[in-house]
Amino acid sequence: MAESISEGTLKQWVKQVGDFVQQDEEVATIETDKVDVTVNSPASGTIVEVYAQEEDTVAVGADFFKLELGDAPKEGAAKPKAEEPKQSEPAAAPAAAAPASPAPETKAPEPAAAPKQPESKPAPAAAPAATPAAEDAGKKVFGNRSENRVKMNRMRLRIAERLKQSQETAASLTTFNEIDMTNLMALRAEYKDAVVKKHGVKFGFMSAFAKASAVCLEEIPAINAQIDGNEIVYHDYVDISVAVSTPKGLVTPVLRNVEDMNFIDIEKNIAALSAKARDNKITIEDLTGGTFTISNGGVFGSLMGTPIINMPQTAILGMHAIKQRPVAVNGKVEIRPMMYVALTYDHRLVDGREAVTFLVRLKEMVEDPRRFLLGV
Repeated sequence: MAESISEGTLKQWVKQVGDFVQQDEEVATIETDKVDVTVNSPASGTIVEVYAQEEDTVAVGADFFKLELGDAPKEGAAKPKAEEPKQSEPAAAPAAAAPASPAPETKAPEPAAAPKQPESKPAPAAAPAATPAAEDAGKKVFGNRSENRVKMNRMRLRIAERLKQSQETAASLTTFNEIDMTNLMALRAEYKDAVVKKHGVKFGFMSAFAKASAVCLEEIPAINAQIDGNEIVYHDYVDISVAVSTPKGLVTPVLRNVEDMNFIDIEKNIAALSAKARDNKITIEDLTGGTFTISNGGVFGSLMGTPIINMPQTAILGMHAIKQRPVAVNGKVEIRPMMYVALTYDHRLVDGREAVTFLVRLKEMVEDPRRFLLGV
């Protein structure tokens, strides 16, 4: 695991005591605040003892299990271990049967006292019969009001910690603009089938926004920089973190050296990283670094939002849903596919002029994709 990770939570034992495992076969899964890490067997053998239980916190480098080296055992050797729980079941049965014999003895004196006060028994019997009926009627009106508490996983805890850190550290400010997607959508519609046929990837909008961002970041280096103590670190490369939603939370795998990529290179890398994230195979190396982040809330239908900076970066671009809206084009009102974009930036390092210039330049390039070819 990475040096920044010192401990994790043992989420699952894939193998149990008595199981035979091959070398490098998965034995357990450890959940960290970034990714899930598999624990593989260092050699072939039989697990004879485990040193931690599921949900235990384990340190990096600690011993998890004891392995008896050797070849796979015969089928008959594993059967006695499977019969062990059967022996424990009858042991519990007598304990449950024991109270059954004294039960009738304690009830014997009760009937003797019953005939002494026959009038008092029917009265309390009628009261409880009416009370549950009234309670049931009330419950039917208000419905189910149950609650369920679930422990936060380490990734969600880490996300919460970093988001709160960002809000408390950065002087965040968000500026907005809108982009006419007509030309980019026409380009995609014309060539998407050819791209899939030749390169085996889908031609989406993210590649254009990532490439346009790389151009803008090279022209405005302050947005591609970061604060480190009392110093500013300027990066001569553009590594863009792309926000990807997974069942456990949001992860941001990094596209490295985007300034040297074309649209197809970007689409291939995004597809590969997204697949790894969805299959829970993302690694620490895939998430490390990043000088700028792009988050596309539009895939969920978001019309507008203010993204939170991914510290220690200086800015994040938020893409949103494409909606048909009336706009003025050459003095006439036309219906165009429009997208709102937002840039949240750290005002400690980036001035408003630089942030607005970034979005205006981004808008120019996305609205006229020919600029990518001409470099203007």
